[in-house]
Amino acid sequence: MVVGDERRIAIVGMACRFPGADDPAAYWQNLRSGTESVTFFSEEDLRAAGISEATFRNPNYVPAAPIINGVDLFDASFFEYSPREASLMDPSHRLFLEVAWEAFEDAGVLPGASGQVAGVFAGAGGVVTSYLVDRFSSGNASVVGPTGGLEHLGNDKDFLSTRVSFKLNLKGPSITVQTACSTSLVALHLACQSILSGECDLALAGGATVRCPQTTGYTSRSGDILSPDGHCRAFDAEAQGTIFGSGVGAVLLQPLDQAVAAGARIYAVIRGTAINNDGAEKISYTASSVAGQSRAMVEALTLAEADAESISYVECHGTGTILGDPLEIQALSRAFRVAVASPEGQASGRGTAGPGAASDPSSRISATWSRLPAWPPSSRPRWPCSTRRSRPP
Repeated sequence: MVVGDERRIAIVGMACRFPGADDPAAYWQNLRSGTESVTFFSEEDLRAAGISEATFRNPNYVPAAPIINGVDLFDASFFEYSPREASLMDPSHRLFLEVAWEAFEDAGVLPGASGQVAGVFAGAGGVVTSYLVDRFSSGNASVVGPTGGLEHLGNDKDFLSTRVSFKLNLKGPSITVQTACSTSLVALHLACQSILSGECDLALAGGATVRCPQTTGYTSRSGDILSPDGHCRAFDAEAQGTIFGSGVGAVLLQPLDQAVAAGARIYAVIRGTAINNDGAEKISYTASSVAGQSRAMVEALTLAEADAESISYVECHGTGTILGDPLEIQALSRAFRVAVASPEGQASGRGTAGPGAASDPSSRISATWSRLPAWPPSSRPRWPCSTRRSRPP
């Protein structure tokens, strides 16, 4: 097993399309200012988008969504796609291809021409491609095609990673990862493992979720996980649920020693990663467990050879749900042996409602600028702040 400094992997490139932010710099500004990047639609917006009066006048309908810019745009000629191919392709695939190129560009690495073997590990969100469903439901027969046709290749999740490898001439492992909300971080873990095992010299890790149509809200029902007012208040006394949106992100990874030797700009260093599964040790299939989460945290800390007390920031799932938030706090408390629950404590979390399955590089950017993101100004932590050592619950 590789240990110590040999396990360290540098993040040398980043790119994203997140709600209210078309690049990492804009995303960081939103994090610093505590900006809530959720769009609330007017009745005129909803009518223009084809939402029926009966739907948006339902008292439980929430006219809000975290949306991203440029869903209808794509530099088809740059990637040598015909207009027809581009129009048939899911925006998740189109934008992830652009973001993948930008991550290499940000790192100063020309894809496919560096003499280094580069892998791709990524996934796309949604039960099925919402772009395909939206076009089909609107009566657009052009999206219907045979297996192996342009319609299939442009929309099936299976082709997300290998499309990038083909267009950017990347010859390392190319794996599409699908693990629901954890997709991007599992992709990051697998990318790190691929580098550590010698399969590749560089690895692109990330994910994409683009919901179509963009201008639409959702219906909140009592007892479900969706927020009744369009706000996701993670770890807050007013938390009532989560909200799903769109986002695309990717990071480029390289062994730390090689990145230093190449004079690369290093955003952050990954010292250890770990994944596991709860098995049946939880109250329901969609729930998580304190034991499972804490085991993964402890394993990652052990592999990183990091003292828990040296950790000043933790990026959480932060769903803003009654069940999810307490479980995360309990798991962190057990793993870190400290009771924490505020941004000034040893662990802090934000509701990353926009990116969905997409990678969230805020912790990487935070490390680069040595500053913590702002806590939303209206928040009231559900748990009192404490940094005193305590027994794990």
